[in-house]
Amino acid sequence: MREYLKEFLAYIKLNRHVSPHTVRAYESDITQYLAWVAGDKQRKMSGLTVADLDLTSVRAHLAELNKAGKARSSVARKLSALRTFVKYLRREELIAHDPTAMAVAPKRDQTIPTHLSEPEMARLIEMPSTGDPLGRRDRAILELFYASGLRLSELVGIDLEDLNLSGRMVRVMGKGGKERLLPFNQNTVTALRAWLADRAAILAARQARARRRTVVAPRKTVAGARQKVPGDPLFLNSRGGRLTGRSVDRMLRRYVAQCSTRMGISPHALRHSFATHLLQRGADLRAIQELLGHSRLSTTQRYTHVNAAQLIEVYRKSHPRASKSE
Repeated sequence: MREYLKEFLAYIKLNRHVSPHTVRAYESDITQYLAWVAGDKQRKMSGLTVADLDLTSVRAHLAELNKAGKARSSVARKLSALRTFVKYLRREELIAHDPTAMAVAPKRDQTIPTHLSEPEMARLIEMPSTGDPLGRRDRAILELFYASGLRLSELVGIDLEDLNLSGRMVRVMGKGGKERLLPFNQNTVTALRAWLADRAAILAARQARARRRTVVAPRKTVAGARQKVPGDPLFLNSRGGRLTGRSVDRMLRRYVAQCSTRMGISPHALRHSFATHLLQRGADLRAIQELLGHSRLSTTQRYTHVNAAQLIEVYRKSHPRASKSE
């Protein structure tokens, strides 16, 4: 089964063009199920065969996840990953039946996305100090995050050539390799211009350090092989390398801790805030869908729950016959 899983992961990576994060999620979810089956049958995972995959083990595994208190969305995702794996096995004629066919996915919770209010968002953007280069970088990151509703992976993947300051547009690569152009505002332009001057200085210092190092002969490559040309990242760390998603996450949480008592505010919460505030100010849901890069409108529609919740709160506070304790 390990070899089949390895082949499956290579297949979805090459043929479905999924992100590395999605590949890791599939690997984790399917490995978790196979490990459970191996433990239940008191065998090593390497000794499992396709005959060991049955409806009983699938249902028992899902029941164990529910008993452990896993979120419904997580359980549903794990079942979806397993179904995709089984579909691949059937396509390769490695298994005759579908052990997941009769398994029922739990109904997903209709949760309201975590987001910041407009005053909270304005306060957060003002938190980075503009008196030093990294502070100006962080300010530009927060401005662009909120102005364009980016995913974290999209933000750290932006290269210099993707930015059009005069047109106030940025090109990003979303899920499934889908490219889209997003607008941003004049405040973001100002913050980006300040950062670009610092960025040039950081790169110049990096190049100076490189010249002082011992020159190393370039590696030989196989004849005809194409070398991957590294991008020119927009956002850099202090050493001049591309800023990672983990670094941005830590940076954001640090600023949130300094200006708010709110918990659970992640980079994705800025994306939620972007969508929520657009909806509150009358933006069309289909336009928000395009800006967020959602393939299905149903994914975007959860922001209507946010708006409805706020309308209820306004009603309770404002209507003369609404009970304050309702």
